[in-house]
Amino acid sequence: MPIPDYQTVMLPSLAAMSDRNVYRIADLAKLISSQFSLSDEEIAQRIASGTSTVLENRLAWARTYLKKAGLVEPVSRGQYRITQRGLDVLKSKPQKIDNAFLRKFPEFSEFVRRQDIGRQAGAEPSEGPETQTPQEVLEDAYQRLRRELADELLQTVLSTTPSFFERLVVKLLVAMGYGGSLKDAGQDLGKPGDDGVDGVIKEDRLGLDAIYVQAKRWTASVGRPDVQSFAGSLEGHRARKGVFITTSQFSKEAREYVTRIEKKIRLINGEELAQLMIDYGVGVTEGETYEVKKLDRDYFEE
Repeated sequence: MPIPDYQTVMLPSLAAMSDRNVYRIADLAKLISSQFSLSDEEIAQRIASGTSTVLENRLAWARTYLKKAGLVEPVSRGQYRITQRGLDVLKSKPQKIDNAFLRKFPEFSEFVRRQDIGRQAGAEPSEGPETQTPQEVLEDAYQRLRRELADELLQTVLSTTPSFFERLVVKLLVAMGYGGSLKDAGQDLGKPGDDGVDGVIKEDRLGLDAIYVQAKRWTASVGRPDVQSFAGSLEGHRARKGVFITTSQFSKEAREYVTRIEKKIRLINGEELAQLMIDYGVGVTEGETYEVKKLDRDYFEE
């Protein structure tokens, strides 16, 4: 069974609190996961940012909306209990509680009007349940923009010259903490190779170990023979570690090969290359910034 959306867990959450005890999100998560027969994998599934599990995130938003409708109330930090209004709602035996149901309460309608929860203010909810919390919608949009940027980055990298690609790889590795300074890295890395980069770069700023690097600005898949040849070059340089970067993909045989050899070879394909460029600010610039703040309850505790 898939993880229930935040509106689906409103009624069972309120029902669980009908004993008038104080509940935390963690308490509700245990009850809801059992009620919906969620697997361990579903219970452990986290939202894109990794800050909480999907279930906990949806329960938190469900609780927020129930609070806005006056059905639950905060007792202390992170602890809530049902209100008399919430008990009265349960006595009426509703088939479900969702945003449309909560609109009968003026506090929630005002909240919708002010916050414009994913719709035009005051509009009737569209048919079909919402399956994502506002945070999930925001994170999904961010991940979609990131994927689009990564694809654009990779296509741009493929259109550059081999020498530009060499410099790009150097800058990325230095940004990741390898090679000391850009000047130091450039002395050993960036020598012309077979449509890519072949050279040695320091593993850290002290240069206690070296990493052999090869990069292929290819569109065709990199197979085992290419990776095996790279492993042989490591042996010739008495190197123990290597990084093979390509703008394309590695074949299944190539990936399996590096798991069976003594040398440590890290394979970075085009998709990961683009993601690393985004993470370390290489070839990208900051666009719009949206700062999402949350309530600091500690500030208001006397």
